[in-house]
Amino acid sequence: MTDRTRKVVGNISMSMDGRINGRGGDYDMGWIVPHAVTDTSREHLTQMTRTATTALLGRKNYDGFGGYWPTVADDDTAEPRDRAFARWLDAVDKVVFSTTLTDAPWQNSRIARDPVSEVNELRNQPGGDIIVLSSTSIIRTLLAAEELDRLIINVCPNIVGGGARLFDDGIPETAWSLADHASSETGSIYLTYDRVP
Repeated sequence: MTDRTRKVVGNISMSMDGRINGRGGDYDMGWIVPHAVTDTSREHLTQMTRTATTALLGRKNYDGFGGYWPTVADDDTAEPRDRAFARWLDAVDKVVFSTTLTDAPWQNSRIARDPVSEVNELRNQPGGDIIVLSSTSIIRTLLAAEELDRLIINVCPNIVGGGARLFDDGIPETAWSLADHASSETGSIYLTYDRVP
């Protein structure tokens, strides 16, 4: 039995029809943007990262986040909560899961291969929450292994009619309890669920 003192949290946005991207594939996510820049969204990021000391990222998110957030951290004109998140992201320990990367140049980053074994190792080390930042494949893998303790879903009021789904068939049946919820100015809803042991 692994130690559950370090909570593993999955954070993701999806459409009302359960999609994490649109018909155009991995980068068809423009419909999420209006819901990601609200006061509610920014407060959610602030609250979520307050107790987190490790971020887990897939390669695509690592590349995308690494190309954007470091510039926000140094931008005096950026929204203060965006800048705080960017600084947290720069400073936090980042684990990127990839079978193709050979180098992780973003400060405080390292490459790993298997999310389940990595999470088990991290649980045995001191630290705060371990957050999966919008990386669907990692969330799915940890769900399948029953290694995800909390799942935060931002349900956007959009039906996109195609694209990848968050939940694949074959994930083990589990029960979850609603720990928190908030609605945003754009009508998206943040649902925070804790896994029932």
